Amino acid sequence: MNPLPESMMHEGLLLLASTAGPFVGGLLLVGLVVGILQSATQINDPAVGFLPRICAALAGVWGLGSWILERYSHYLQASLEKMAGR
Repeated sequence: MNPLPESMMHEGLLLLASTAGPFVGGLLLVGLVVGILQSATQINDPAVGFLPRICAALAGVWGLGSWILERYSHYLQASLEKMAGR
């Protein structure tokens, strides 16, 4: 027996995609820029590529963290109310 209705699983996957999208897109963009700069300057040190990526990830968490937590808390509350109403 499936504990979650199919629509709730669909909503959860859409929520995951919409909240992970800005992180993945930002990190992809930063990685692309760093890769182009590393290939243009021929500096292939892994530490040079790591620092901008970790800074972009931390900036994303700092800027979008409260929005993401709010969306997940609303989804959790709605899903618990739907399961309790069954």
